[in-house]
Amino acid sequence: MNKSFAERKDIVLQLMMSEFYVPMKEKELAVMLQVKPEDRPVFKEVLNSLLAEGSIMVTKRGRYQKMEHTAIIGTFLASGKGYGFVQVEGESQDYFIPAQDSLRAFHMDRVEIVKTAEAHGDRRRTARIVRIIEHGITSVVGTYQSLGHYGFVIPDMRKLEQDLFIPKGSDLGAVNGHKVVAEITDYGKDGRNPEGKIVEILGHINDPGVDILSVVKAYSLPEMFEENVLRQAERVAKPVSEADCRGRADLRNVQMVTIDGEDARDLDDAVSLTEENGLFYLGVHIADVTNYVQENSALDREALKRGTSVYLADRVIPMLPHTLSNGICSLNEGEDRLALSCLMTIDEKGNVIDHTLTESVISVDRRMTYTSVQKILTQKDEDEIEKYRPLVPMFEQMDQLAKILRTKRRKRGSIDFDFPETKLVLDENGYPLDVLPYERNDATRLIEDFMLIANETVAEHFYWQELPFVYRIHEHPDQEKIQKLVTFIRNYGFHIKVGAKEEVHPKEIQKLLDSISGTPQEAMLSRLTLRSMKRARYSTVSSGHFGLACNYYCHFTSPIRRYPDLQIHRIIKEQLRGRMDDARISHYRAILDGVAEQSSRLERRAEEAERETIKLKKAQYMENHVQEIFEGVISGTAAWGMYVELPNTVEGMVHISKIPGDYYIYDENACELRGDVTGRTYRLGQTVTVKVSDVDLLSGNIDFSIA
Repeated sequence: MNKSFAERKDIVLQLMMSEFYVPMKEKELAVMLQVKPEDRPVFKEVLNSLLAEGSIMVTKRGRYQKMEHTAIIGTFLASGKGYGFVQVEGESQDYFIPAQDSLRAFHMDRVEIVKTAEAHGDRRRTARIVRIIEHGITSVVGTYQSLGHYGFVIPDMRKLEQDLFIPKGSDLGAVNGHKVVAEITDYGKDGRNPEGKIVEILGHINDPGVDILSVVKAYSLPEMFEENVLRQAERVAKPVSEADCRGRADLRNVQMVTIDGEDARDLDDAVSLTEENGLFYLGVHIADVTNYVQENSALDREALKRGTSVYLADRVIPMLPHTLSNGICSLNEGEDRLALSCLMTIDEKGNVIDHTLTESVISVDRRMTYTSVQKILTQKDEDEIEKYRPLVPMFEQMDQLAKILRTKRRKRGSIDFDFPETKLVLDENGYPLDVLPYERNDATRLIEDFMLIANETVAEHFYWQELPFVYRIHEHPDQEKIQKLVTFIRNYGFHIKVGAKEEVHPKEIQKLLDSISGTPQEAMLSRLTLRSMKRARYSTVSSGHFGLACNYYCHFTSPIRRYPDLQIHRIIKEQLRGRMDDARISHYRAILDGVAEQSSRLERRAEEAERETIKLKKAQYMENHVQEIFEGVISGTAAWGMYVELPNTVEGMVHISKIPGDYYIYDENACELRGDVTGRTYRLGQTVTVKVSDVDLLSGNIDFSIA
């Protein structure tokens, strides 16, 4: 029995977990497993080790069996530093997994755990992994490093702690510096590196576009549409005919516009507005994508598989082929388009006092940009006003209504995290020429306000219809996280009022954001507040939206780029046409939970990939600024140092060793680094001057030092 200690443990554990296993005594087990007499002492150690880690137990009669516990199944999230966390569906708090209890699980592995300690004070609950059920990652994207007859792939994903060993003959001809995709053939044991074989060479690390392509491969994002999907898109993308318009509300004579960014191509929402006797008649008109994407067609299956369009730094991976998303489903100026319209009557207090949902045919008067509308409304630009004079009265009414709707939302407690997003200026090869903060303006807020009220109206309409539906929900934050936030912000003289059950109303969060507005700590405290919130997701149960402080919310306004919107358009149309009978209700109840779960998961994947590409481009940009000095704000602190964010949204790390003049100790409660001798402190929100000391293009990490 020439096997390692770990392999012997695995054999015993697998036997006891078999459905055919009957609890046995040690001697009976040894006989069954054909353990030689000389191996009995080691066999005893194997049993003791399994007992110590809680994988098995001994009955009162001395019989060994698997541990009797309710299986806790979850997903392992590696930290890249040995330890990790297990996320269990339906549970708000993760389990902390110490390095010695991780069973060498890989990031995203599906695992079974045993709880070892409950949460106490600042300590989170802990657990031990007892079984790896399924590996979540089967391939690795990284940089190949040749070492003669063999080599290694250094993973791009920093949560994978070990390099992948590539044996002789498995390198596909890769050379040093090649970005590759490697399939994992062995996950490694007893200190051995995982092993794999290269299945695709993406190009050299310095080739244009290879960095983003690596992210596409790493996140398993779809690159191309299959031929049958493209052919179907071509077949259905016919110009709107009079036959298509029959039975629809003809709104082609209604004055309406699209308002988007300059580089937008998929224009899926148009707005119209008139005002009479103190009432606003707002129309939100959304491209009727379901007219072209029939349920369970090749297009529909592909859209569900993608879940969402993904907006990377230098490209878009669309949910639907461009023939649809940039063509017949895009509400282009002056062209007849099929739409689903939400027509609302809104009073001067922002209340929707009446509404109609209808299939329509529309024709957009002008394709407007945020820049132009901003010039008209805020800057009172005479040239821009003259250029769009017939539309200016409508824009002014829109501005008036948007402010009414915004005020109403704020009164009820809707939270507005107004972070500057990152705008990348890239050359033709995808190289960053500049990194800028992308600020929202009155024009972007105006469209947001109209889309929000349409989404709320549609969600409430279908809630009271008691039909199966896909809602967008945002649950209340965990009490523990809120309590930590309350304790922390008290250090800065701010406070949040919490209820008797440690619950917080969204209005209190908005009051906090108002009170910190304009202070040096605004960005830092806003981010900390955001991190204390839960992630919004899709659900078939309307449990409300905490962040928007509303009871009913859905995503209705972007069916070109989000599958949940496409799905609920289908439900709306069936209901409007009187086809929502018992059979269709049963059908939707059977599929919508899966749609909601998959859409939420794919949305998270898209967000992570988008952040990763922005991070890489920021690193490329800062590579040309090494040794330069900048002023920034401390955006995070840890035992190993602090994070500093520059005005252009670039964030870098100041390692504790790069802070001169003293030995610094981390105070977790105050979130500050304090000099042991001088008492000098570095706190969240503090302005500091830093020098760019190093940039790692592989990881996207930027290192600063105190200047």
